[in-house]
Amino acid sequence: MNHDTRKDWDTYFMDIAYMVSTRSRCNRRHVGAVLVQGKKLLGTAYNGAPSGVPDCSEAGCMIAEEYELVTVDAEEKMIKKQRCVRTIHAEQNLLLFTDRIDREGSSVYVTDQPCWTCANMLANSGITEIVFHRPYLKDAEKVTAMMDQKGISFRRLDAYQPPQEAVGKVED
Repeated sequence: MNHDTRKDWDTYFMDIAYMVSTRSRCNRRHVGAVLVQGKKLLGTAYNGAPSGVPDCSEAGCMIAEEYELVTVDAEEKMIKKQRCVRTIHAEQNLLLFTDRIDREGSSVYVTDQPCWTCANMLANSGITEIVFHRPYLKDAEKVTAMMDQKGISFRRLDAYQPPQEAVGKVED
């Protein structure tokens, strides 16, 4: 990169989210999130076990299986979803460690598209925009529909390239 060229704001804040994700000790997925109001960074968070509690790298993943009824091509079918319940998601930690007043009208940059639970929480948090990079196909359709209903800008940075030192684990 030419040192005279500045990164655009989306790249700048997504780079920070990816760098924050390097703090995660999750064996399955490293996720980072940042809260931005205007061009001001107000908070950062990553996924992991609660403070002072052994994390997945120390105690192993705590996998829960869930089943969801979905309609595919006008046919209902049951799909199995696995998730680790030991960790708090990056978006949830971001909401826990930022103030409501700071979230009003703000944007959240997150390395991964929010799951259904995180999307619900973000939808009620006061933010007006979610920007993500990696898709999360398990919940993508219903999350996108809810964001449309709420009037929250929900966009993926397709062409974005994360900083090499921050490329972490991903599991679909």
